[in-house]
Amino acid sequence: MSTEIQEMPEQGEIVLATVTKVMDHGAYVTLDEYGGIQGFLHISEIAPGWIRSVSRFVRDGEKKVLLVKKVNTQRGDIDLSLKQVSKDQKKQKLKEVKKYEKGKTILQNVQEKAKLTDEEVEKLEDSIYSKFDSVYDAFIEIGRNGIESVKELKLAKKTASVIEEICSKIKLPSVEIRGIMEITSEKSDGVEIIKKALLDVLKKDPTIDITYLGAPKYRLSITSEDFKSAEKSLKPIIEEIQTNIEKKKGSFKFTREESKKTRDN
Repeated sequence: MSTEIQEMPEQGEIVLATVTKVMDHGAYVTLDEYGGIQGFLHISEIAPGWIRSVSRFVRDGEKKVLLVKKVNTQRGDIDLSLKQVSKDQKKQKLKEVKKYEKGKTILQNVQEKAKLTDEEVEKLEDSIYSKFDSVYDAFIEIGRNGIESVKELKLAKKTASVIEEICSKIKLPSVEIRGIMEITSEKSDGVEIIKKALLDVLKKDPTIDITYLGAPKYRLSITSEDFKSAEKSLKPIIEEIQTNIEKKKGSFKFTREESKKTRDN
């Protein structure tokens, strides 16, 4: 998401806007990412069907995710649509805006601590955008893998030191997947067999957590940076525990629970 203010958005673009004036036939808005230039949301593009009152759908000061329907660069007119924005488009746009705002806040912190001029911050930002989709993505990368992971940015020593310090304190986005294991063993040393099978996997992977819920149930959870990585880790862990338990004539059953984001991404 670029911070460069463009004169006009492109047709078909999804934008974030602030409602400034509600009228009988529509509403005027300002586009947040384009220096507050004005656009118009006609009543016919607010919602499907007949609308009795525009104010039921849009209010002064409200933020809306809109589709750029038409742009007249000569007249400076921008026609927008609310009803043509899908739920997924809205969700994705708000996610982008949130990431942008977080990156902006961290960048301001870097500027203050490293005592950078506005020009130096602008150069730093341009450098980050040459390698990353957002400033926030770059800082998350540093927080997760250290300042060496962005050595291609060729940061000044002092700036790099400040960025590394700030990024080390960022709460990294993560997700958790989990499920219930039901493990039994009829052998006399069954408790030790189960304990060893669980400890063996715990020693191998620090992202795993196993909680005893009361015989025969145990909760297995895996924390990772995204669901894809977590799912990739889960399968071999389950297979290893199941193999070790069944090899000793025990029984094993795994039931998935609802996954969740442990921190906002």
